[in-house]
Amino acid sequence: MAAADDKSLPDFDSSELGTKEFWDTTYGKEVENFNDIGDVETMEKVADWLENCADVHTDDPIIDLGSGNGMMCIELTGDLISEERPNPCTCLTRKYKVVLDKGTYDAISLMPGDSVSARMHYLATVKELMTSDGIFSITSCNWTKDQLLEFFKEHFTLHDEIKFKTIQFGGVTGSTYTSLILKQTYSDTYVLQQT
Repeated sequence: MAAADDKSLPDFDSSELGTKEFWDTTYGKEVENFNDIGDVETMEKVADWLENCADVHTDDPIIDLGSGNGMMCIELTGDLISEERPNPCTCLTRKYKVVLDKGTYDAISLMPGDSVSARMHYLATVKELMTSDGIFSITSCNWTKDQLLEFFKEHFTLHDEIKFKTIQFGGVTGSTYTSLILKQTYSDTYVLQQT
């Protein structure tokens, strides 16, 4: 992984999107919007993928990074999260089989100041939270598949990609969301098991 001061890493200009105040205000609007119309297709597609994954079971601990309006964990309740046990999305004292991110990495990337260092800290936190055989699901509207894979390449490998509708603009075809399923690389898994 490149050093935090490496200028070759793609970066964004800081924005209000990287502030707590913005997200506090947005959270209220998100809850109101969800109550009116539901969430976007990203949540449903990620939940469907997880529900069909043979490696994920109802007793596996799951954490939703950032949580936003918390609707991902609510969506999984009954399918992957047993209604008879405490919600593992809220317990911060263990390793997690499934680590979910739908926009938190995007917000961190837009933080004022040194967003590269913040992204490096995010990477270390995700690795620390995961079990060695865990699944990391990241959904972004700011980063492409290639950019995400470049940033995470030394610690994670691509396991799967969740596809969304594509659009074409200016002769380039793409999607408004990138959603990847990553697993830790063998070297990281080996190091984590040795410690």
